[in-house]
Amino acid sequence: MAVGKNKRLTKGKKGSRKKAQDPFLKKEWYRLQAPSMFKTKDFGKTIITKTAGQKIASDGLKGRIVEVSLADLKNDNDVGYRKIKLCIEDVQGYNCLTNFHGMDMTRDKICSLIQKRQTIIEANVDVKTSDGYIVRMFCIAFTTKDSKQIKETCYAKSAQVRGIRAKMVEYMAELGNKGDLKALVNTLISADCGKDIEKSANKIFPIKECYIRKVKVLKKPKFDVTALMEWHTEDSKTADTGKKVEATEEVVAGSGGRY
Repeated sequence: MAVGKNKRLTKGKKGSRKKAQDPFLKKEWYRLQAPSMFKTKDFGKTIITKTAGQKIASDGLKGRIVEVSLADLKNDNDVGYRKIKLCIEDVQGYNCLTNFHGMDMTRDKICSLIQKRQTIIEANVDVKTSDGYIVRMFCIAFTTKDSKQIKETCYAKSAQVRGIRAKMVEYMAELGNKGDLKALVNTLISADCGKDIEKSANKIFPIKECYIRKVKVLKKPKFDVTALMEWHTEDSKTADTGKKVEATEEVVAGSGGRY
């Protein structure tokens, strides 16, 4: 067919000359805010597509899980092997308010603990906190030689392993059931729970390197803004309220103390 007769042959496909648009022009950044128990309040940013039509940006952010090192949250490199999972539960302006979602240990830390000629003892338990959260906690420990032991290996018998596992479960159940989730998280990130388990289990068989290695939130209560704001308001212990100033009475001279 001749070119001059058919006008469509000279033209290209429809929409072929459409300009490539930068996808980041449609995005916006939101600040991530950690609960008040951590020293670092603003620990990062997250990106989301801007609100367009019925697709609201804040709805896309809610429920998003972020993982951050505990060393960054506490400004302490000694706890760099801990990973904290936080869940975005509410968006206020450009601030994302997060809540505790889980805790874990880095792979290299766990691998560094595993050695030959010892027994690994692991336990897990589901606990329900006073504010309605169901949490699963995992514990790990390793057998060690006695102080006067000559034998090279330190394997525990199955009955001893069961006894130590029962001690772990008992401690974790007591820790989880005695208070709310906020108190539990405070204990996990500040107190050395492993040392307490080691003391109670050493009567059965000597153990070392005991850690609550993982915590998972299985079930949450219905979302409550007031409960979330309690996580983001500083306690009286941590808040800087300044020093108490004593009131001094002024005495006017020559008036006999009366004015």
